[in-house]
Amino acid sequence: MPQIRPITDLRNTTEISELCRSVGEPIFITKNGYGDMVIMSTETYERNFVMAEICMKLMKSKKQIENGQFVDFDEAFERLREKYGF
Repeated sequence: MPQIRPITDLRNTTEISELCRSVGEPIFITKNGYGDMVIMSTETYERNFVMAEICMKLMKSKKQIENGQFVDFDEAFERLREKYGF
């Protein structure tokens, strides 16, 4: 369940820092009852960034397959064998 905190909670930086690390997901900060910003631990940011990169690469690969821009396994393996001599 997402954590939602008012901006005034940012006054206690130690508590917010501990919360960021303990929940392992972004924390939504509100200002005057409206969404204002999102904060997260470095570990959560890196995990989310890596997952976003993987998703983008998978989408690119899917489009390449749909457009016929691929090589089947046997051909790819043969190219590697020729290139690296194994």
